[in-house]
Amino acid sequence: MPDPDETDAVVPGDLRARVFPRVLIAVLLAAAIGAIFFTNQFLTDRFSENTRVRAELRAALYTGNLLSELQRTSVVPLLLARDPALISSLYGQDFSTTSARLISAQKEIGAASIRLLDGSGRTVGATDRQLLGTNYVLAPFYVDALRTNDTVFTVSPTPSGGHEFTYSRAVVADGRSLGVIVVAADLTRLERSWAGIADAVAVTDSEGRIILTTEPRWRGLQMDEALAVRSAPSAIARAFQVTADWASQPIDAYVRGKAVMRTETRIPFRGWRMISFATYDSIRDRVNAYLALEIMGLAIALAAGFYILSRRARTMTDRYMRESADLRALNARLTREIAERERMQRELRVAEQTVQQSSKLAALGEMSAGISHELNQPLAAMKTYLAGSRLLLERGRPDEALSSFQRVDDLLERMGAITRQLKSYARKGGEAFEPVDLRMALSSALTMMESQLRHRRVRLQRSQPRDPVMVYCDRIRLEQVIINLIRNAMDATRDQRDPSIQIVVDSGSHAYLSVRDNGPGVADLEKLFEPFWTTKAPGEGTGLGLAISSGIVADFGGRLTAHNADDGGAVFDLELPLHEPRLTSQRTAAE
Repeated sequence: MPDPDETDAVVPGDLRARVFPRVLIAVLLAAAIGAIFFTNQFLTDRFSENTRVRAELRAALYTGNLLSELQRTSVVPLLLARDPALISSLYGQDFSTTSARLISAQKEIGAASIRLLDGSGRTVGATDRQLLGTNYVLAPFYVDALRTNDTVFTVSPTPSGGHEFTYSRAVVADGRSLGVIVVAADLTRLERSWAGIADAVAVTDSEGRIILTTEPRWRGLQMDEALAVRSAPSAIARAFQVTADWASQPIDAYVRGKAVMRTETRIPFRGWRMISFATYDSIRDRVNAYLALEIMGLAIALAAGFYILSRRARTMTDRYMRESADLRALNARLTREIAERERMQRELRVAEQTVQQSSKLAALGEMSAGISHELNQPLAAMKTYLAGSRLLLERGRPDEALSSFQRVDDLLERMGAITRQLKSYARKGGEAFEPVDLRMALSSALTMMESQLRHRRVRLQRSQPRDPVMVYCDRIRLEQVIINLIRNAMDATRDQRDPSIQIVVDSGSHAYLSVRDNGPGVADLEKLFEPFWTTKAPGEGTGLGLAISSGIVADFGGRLTAHNADDGGAVFDLELPLHEPRLTSQRTAAE
């Protein structure tokens, strides 16, 4: 029978024998993954930079060819405009040999086409005889050439969707213009040469419109619009695209479903720019070749390590067999624990549903109480107006009574608007936001409170600027806030001998409205805006007015604060962002 001390000494050593190979494998795998990612990043950066340099050199070569072609063509109108034969034909109106002469000049120069227009804009000579008789009196290259004595460059769209690049110059003799010579540059030849070397090339004018490109569908579009014109890849193509791009840097754009590198070069000609796109295929191929060699070496090293570990694993097989019984017992215990956990999760879901339902009922109760509180104001005003109307009718003053009835009708509409806002209290934000003059909202609120103010004989001081103070909000809800503040001020001054309320409207970086009373002030400012907290006697208030008002102001992007004045009384400050139409339209578009 082995000694207990010897058994205890063997177990830690055996544990180290099992843990050490696993730690070693984890370290080797981590080192291998790190080496692969480092190699990938290093080679990708290096090969990408080489590709970008080659693309820039190729773009410089293309730019030089383009400028050379344009400069070579720009000289032709000046030479042909001084050709005595062409001047003589325009003088004598004899164009029998004009087209042949232009065709001969085209072969020597290599221009795309040459046209001679007479003083009326009619084509009297052309390398393309089908154009003879065509009138270009409204064409830009004809009109601009007659306006100046210099050579004019014009880019004109063609019916095929491309562009024609022409140099035109007026043919002048004896101080008057006889006609216009028009020479078109052969830039489509450059497009064909670009298509055979680069993946995609585009030349844009000063307005960003594509005028030359190897992609026919791009012509006439902006670059962002052109890149969006591509066939939607299938699910397999998208998956392959994501897999293929893993070795590349963040791509610049996609052309024909492939990730490409974008190179932009300025052309010193009329604000033109050349944009070329090169694919990452060569970069990926070279990077993947190096990564394959590296992964192969790591795989061989791992295979050797696994072989050594497998031999040691065979010696531990017997021990694992002995431990199988313990594993089966552990499996049974885990099965029981899983079943118990599933039962607890079901009970937890039921409890969560109960809590959610309770929260919904609490929110519904708070909203209902708030609506009831807001309807008390117009109901009280309606009662006053109806009593006044009855007295006016008894005294034979029906016109004034009709005015009171109109106010009652307005209050009914206001009550309808307030009830429709139950949905607004359930979720943030209103649905009737508009520019509102804070002064007009204050006037409407005071009109609502007119009867209460007259009945209580409160001295009201009102100060506001002459210019409008515009805010962007819901007018009805803003008036509700102002009415709540005025009512609270009236309740606070109820026991004062000379009650007074001071209302100030001002504007600066924001719009401000301040309501100050000469009451006793607020004892606990921290709880002032909490729902159902009130300083009034039971039955006189619900404690929801300021809480609702604070929520409304927060929806408008402002804030409602309160403090006690140094000489007594409470001050409520309403701060709202000033209305700026430009910022409001941007915010509306974003929403």
